[in-house]
Amino acid sequence: MHSLFPLSPRYRLDDELPWLVGVDPVRRYWINVNGDESQVVTIPGLLTSVTEFKRTVLAFRALLPGETLTLSTYSTPTQIYCIAENCYAIAGEVNGAAIWHLFDQETIESFLMTAHPDWQCSPEDVELGRNHLLRSFEQAAVA
Repeated sequence: MHSLFPLSPRYRLDDELPWLVGVDPVRRYWINVNGDESQVVTIPGLLTSVTEFKRTVLAFRALLPGETLTLSTYSTPTQIYCIAENCYAIAGEVNGAAIWHLFDQETIESFLMTAHPDWQCSPEDVELGRNHLLRSFEQAAVA
């Protein structure tokens, strides 16, 4: 019996599909799953000190197939899985199904660079964070 291993297409910075919606001020990466604008998910980004930032970038570049790297984020830790040369995965969930978002090395490095203290998101991406916050206020609190 084979275990289920769902995959989504690999995202690249030069993709023809508009998969990257933006990166908000707390470094959440907003992506359209498979380029579908009706399926937007967020991936928590790296939040760290300059020393930890450098260590994380070097550790990522040293990853070999089968190895993982755990990122410190604003919420739960995010793991990057090295699947093969120039192919990395971040686990996620879409419509209740477990999936793997696949990225090339250049894309993951760009994501990691947003953790640098000098990085600032674009004014349009500030709205992503605001909209996320507004939606959280609209949800009923659990007592």
